[in-house]
Amino acid sequence: MSVETGAAHKDWEGSKLGMWIFLFTEIVLFGGLFLLYSAYRAKYTADFHSSGQELNTFIGIANTIILLTSSLTVAVSVTALQKGNRKLSSICLAATIALGAVFLINKYMEWSAEIGHGMYPNSPELLKHPDGVKLFFGLYYTMTGLHGVHVIAGMAVLAFMLMLVRRNRITSSDCVRLENAGLYWHLVDIIWIFLLPLFYLAA
Repeated sequence: MSVETGAAHKDWEGSKLGMWIFLFTEIVLFGGLFLLYSAYRAKYTADFHSSGQELNTFIGIANTIILLTSSLTVAVSVTALQKGNRKLSSICLAATIALGAVFLINKYMEWSAEIGHGMYPNSPELLKHPDGVKLFFGLYYTMTGLHGVHVIAGMAVLAFMLMLVRRNRITSSDCVRLENAGLYWHLVDIIWIFLLPLFYLAA
């Protein structure tokens, strides 16, 4: 019996370690993009500043508030399940997924407006601008687009966790999967907190 308990403990530790290693690779990925952004910004400071003024700061800040709220709801979901409150955990998970959807809708609207103005990679309108402006929007679409993919992936994972919680497949005594999903979602939020000043508050 003690052997089984030890094995379960090792599985728990391995799952946590695996998630932290995965999160580290994600940090390395975005960290490289942040360094690339910094290098180009130092070279084209004026162009990056003027380009940042073209973005919708209101939507950028609104999306930040949305994701910060979603981090709160996913944290409450994990805590609620740890305390055995499956109903509250499910409600908070559903709220987190809904907030992620609102974030994506706002991002879709923002991208649509930028594309409508002809400001997208290799567009005739963007090609008229200096190299710094082209680089800014190239990085903007690449980095926010990659972040959007991570939001979609996070929503899919949380939806799966919600199904498991509702079916009582994840319980207060075995909620490592939900905790790991919550860690991933927190990373998605933290990345956006860095993207906000880089693009929307560029000065």
